[in-house]
Amino acid sequence: MRLSRRLSGVAAFALSVVLAAAMSLSSAESAHAGQTGLRAADPSVLRVGATYISVQSTGDGIAVRQASSTDALASAPARQVWSDSRGLGEVWAPEIVRDGGRYYIYFAAGRGAAHRMYVISSASPDSGYTAETKLALADDKWAIDGTMFTFEGQRWFVWSGWAGDTDVEQNLYITRMSSPTTPTGARYVISQPRESWERVVGNPFINEAPEAIKDPNGQLHIVYSANGSWSDQYCLADLRLRSGGDPTYVWDWYKSNGCLFGSNRATMMSGWDPTLYVDGPGHHSFVLLDGDIGTSPPAGPRFPLMFHAVAKGTPYSWANRHWYTGTFSWWGDITYGRANVPGAGTSTGWSLKFFE
Repeated sequence: MRLSRRLSGVAAFALSVVLAAAMSLSSAESAHAGQTGLRAADPSVLRVGATYISVQSTGDGIAVRQASSTDALASAPARQVWSDSRGLGEVWAPEIVRDGGRYYIYFAAGRGAAHRMYVISSASPDSGYTAETKLALADDKWAIDGTMFTFEGQRWFVWSGWAGDTDVEQNLYITRMSSPTTPTGARYVISQPRESWERVVGNPFINEAPEAIKDPNGQLHIVYSANGSWSDQYCLADLRLRSGGDPTYVWDWYKSNGCLFGSNRATMMSGWDPTLYVDGPGHHSFVLLDGDIGTSPPAGPRFPLMFHAVAKGTPYSWANRHWYTGTFSWWGDITYGRANVPGAGTSTGWSLKFFE
């Protein structure tokens, strides 16, 4: 900007204050937005001791980073721990889990309708991984975004998949695991994208990227992404299992009445505000100690979160997604239900607030 020489000293000083304030606001917005230097999608992060460990797809492989904070992951070296030597196809959304002191990375690989879930494991987070093993999920249908967790002494695997062999909608499924690499028994649907606020973007309609966490009452939650990731309608929503409920029984799960973390006010749950600095936040990672939902945080303070999104003012596209750091906390006495199912009833309990 070129200022006129005739501008008075007072006016020039006033303008300099305004410009400084604007620059300060811009810096504050950037700080709140938490954009990292990783232009990537689908973060998966856990903490082991004082070390933060992340995993990401490299297109035809999987890489692990380690750092002393979530902010430092972007500048940490990426070590390739697996390559698609068998030509499985696109490698999507790896998830790192720690079980019995061993690391497991679950990921989807395939082309088109051939995407299935695979797992590799190692005693070390960034080296020594086994060859991939295909998970023997019941019905052997298209499957992505899978992750394992332990709840009340039972291992579970939850993922996004198709009911049949065509891409009509992506549902969330759950199954028991007898070991970190062995599904057992049937798959059970726990969520379908049937609410109006998760059907804003379709072809197909989407429920994906499920992540488990346990609330201060000990109830299980599955927080997931709704609407298409190719649009700024992408958002986070929540399933809460009723106290004493059966994780395999769909009607024991209650759904948030809108998005809990999103950039469009029309789809947000009442009392939740849209994002200020990013568009289409989704596919998050609760940064838990050892990645164990048994270490889920209590009510009160905020805890670390990572998610992907596109900065506001930037054209929304997959290529413009970055990993972001954020926080979350528990929010009590919130009623969930399923509006599209007459007689399904409601449930009141803990929900979550997400912060950029």
